[in-house]
Amino acid sequence: MREVGVILIQLLRLAFYVAVHVFLISKLVLFDLGWCFFYLGFLLFLPIATPIVVQLVLGFVLGLSMDLFYDTGGVHAAAAVLLAFLRPWVLRLLTPRDGYDAADSVNVHQMGGQWFVVYLGLLVVIHHAAFFLLELGSFRAFGLTLVKIGASTLFTGLTLLIVQLLFFPSRRTR
Repeated sequence: MREVGVILIQLLRLAFYVAVHVFLISKLVLFDLGWCFFYLGFLLFLPIATPIVVQLVLGFVLGLSMDLFYDTGGVHAAAAVLLAFLRPWVLRLLTPRDGYDAADSVNVHQMGGQWFVVYLGLLVVIHHAAFFLLELGSFRAFGLTLVKIGASTLFTGLTLLIVQLLFFPSRRTR
């Protein structure tokens, strides 16, 4: 019964991130160079113990829902699945000496600011590089694409850091 509750909570979180992104955040653009991909917070803040298959399916569903809203032909889905695929490796790369608690989720208060910024930065820049290079389809305007990747990474990273600081609990709840 507990698993059904966890699944329901995650589906509600998915709907929340998609709705906030589509109706609010997607309107925010920095000088036609930086976009906030708020919906990535759903994948990035999943519990650490989430199985890889579940992460890949959730990444595809999340990306596909963005593709349906923006008519981007699978670009969001491909980049979100790549992020979901690489997330466990990045988590292993950043594993603390004592390891993770099975109940942990990604939380700046529990993991520390430096750990969180590295985790967020690595995965967001990989997602954005995949997204913008797939969207471009070639290396024609590579310099402009690099600027878009950088500006969007900063915009998304700062937004998700603010979300963590404001809305995620600072203490473990048992």
